Amino acid sequence: VTLHLNPISSVHIHQKPLVFLLNSPLPLVWKLKTERLAPGIRRVFFVSLGSVVQFEKGNFSLSAETQEKFFPEKNEHLLQWAQKEYGAVTSFTELKISRNIYIKVGE
Repeated sequence: VTLHLNPISSVHIHQKPLVFLLNSPLPLVWKLKTERLAPGIRRVFFVSLGSVVQFEKGNFSLSAETQEKFFPEKNEHLLQWAQKEYGAVTSFTELKISRNIYIKVGE
């Protein structure tokens, strides 16, 4: 699955830390494609067991961190866990089948 990350239109370059929980019932390869995300900013990708994140060429991967995590099974529980763990959830998306996911990051 390719995860496309771009800032919202009102933000020229996104310069804040991000945390992503990438959960799947089966192990996946998450291919990351980014545009206009500042280098050197901490970005964390938690993936379900057996999954990996592949970064594009460049220095984005130097400040990004990937960790395998055992997530709660149901989406309601995953959302509750994320809110408890991080205090807020700004976006939650559930897809049954997808090859590309487009996410706009920003305020």
